[in-house]
Amino acid sequence: MKPRGRILLIDDEEVVRQSLCEWLNSVGYEAEAAGDGTNALELLREMNFDVLITDLKMPGMDGIELMKRAKRIAPKLETIIITAYGSVSSAISAIKEGAFDYVEKPFCPERVEILLDKIVKQNRLQEENINLRERLEGTFQWRNIVGKSAQMQALFRLIETVAPTAATVLIEGESGTGKDVIASDRANRPFIPIDCASIPETLLASELFGHEKGAFTGAFSRKLGKFEYANGGTIFLDEIGNISPSVQHYLLRVLQEKEFARVGGNEIINVDVRVIAATNRELKEEIKTGRFREDLYYRLNVVNIKLPPLRDRREDIPLLARHLLRKYCIEYKKGILAISDQALDRLMAHLFPGNVRELENVIERAVIVCQGETLMAENLPEHVVGRQEEAKAGADGRLTTLEEVEKQHIARVLGYTKGNISRAAQILGVQRNTIKNKIKQHQLG
Repeated sequence: MKPRGRILLIDDEEVVRQSLCEWLNSVGYEAEAAGDGTNALELLREMNFDVLITDLKMPGMDGIELMKRAKRIAPKLETIIITAYGSVSSAISAIKEGAFDYVEKPFCPERVEILLDKIVKQNRLQEENINLRERLEGTFQWRNIVGKSAQMQALFRLIETVAPTAATVLIEGESGTGKDVIASDRANRPFIPIDCASIPETLLASELFGHEKGAFTGAFSRKLGKFEYANGGTIFLDEIGNISPSVQHYLLRVLQEKEFARVGGNEIINVDVRVIAATNRELKEEIKTGRFREDLYYRLNVVNIKLPPLRDRREDIPLLARHLLRKYCIEYKKGILAISDQALDRLMAHLFPGNVRELENVIERAVIVCQGETLMAENLPEHVVGRQEEAKAGADGRLTTLEEVEKQHIARVLGYTKGNISRAAQILGVQRNTIKNKIKQHQLG
């Protein structure tokens, strides 16, 4: 039969430990005992317990100090203090420090059982509330995109409407907002993603549309392009704003005519491919400067999905953080049950210029270093728990623009990484090229 709960009993008198353990086991609890605080903390590191019952006065570490240290290891652990007659004031102090309650020696075991029952019922109610919250949170996401803000709920409704269709979609948003997780609903059909920013301009046309043997130096055989592999399905063109005018010409033809020719070839290839494109650039500005074709923009922008930056939907940060906590607890086999209020306050105060991708990196790192059942503020990386000037932007007149805030934050992260651009990009959840461009833009070099 499953025990009613697991109890850790600490008392320096062996007879008290033995008799109380036997009684606890007889009424359905699973009890372990230790004679001092040091051994108790070792047991807490090795095993999970629901309740700590400890004598108040013990040689070395007293009950209050033990309770404080135990909470750092197991934040959800409740404590019952055992106190001698005449030490009630000390026991009350223990309750102020966080103990659940106290019992006086000599105590009645039934009094202890009543307290244990209260704790077990309280824990069960908390678990039910957590399960209810998780079920409610399940209504605040679309696939892997999470959010309860009005902006995100409207976005989910739009995605649900558009996803089953063949409409061309343009997704706009800053780096790290989650553009890449919005996919097509063409079930059991090809979905081919390609990052246009990571492929050299000279090779991108070949990568997308294929090439014929001898089309250019090194083209030793015919190669099929991504559009042919995606036939009947979807191609996702990430960072579409990076493509050259020649590739834009090819792409416009595919969108208008549903056909193209491989590089260096004359054969016309017909395809049925849905195009989803994404960009972190302002394409209308690119059109004004002549870097992006206006006719291609309107072909791509049949349905526009604009993902808001995380700073514009800050109410989603706790929801996202808990979602990511569950994800990385599974991945790293951790038993972290909650995020402390202090940690959430720090996350809410951070601007997250790297958006959701940066938040994901922060939570993953915190899960790795966390040793207890609650993710604490000290588990967060230094650039989040450190100075919080950006959270006060504009409050004292020193920081007046978002660009200035971004510059300060990137400069601080670069200082933290000692100028390591790759590490800074990882922390901020953006590509290395993005950091290099920001360094140039803000003259941080």
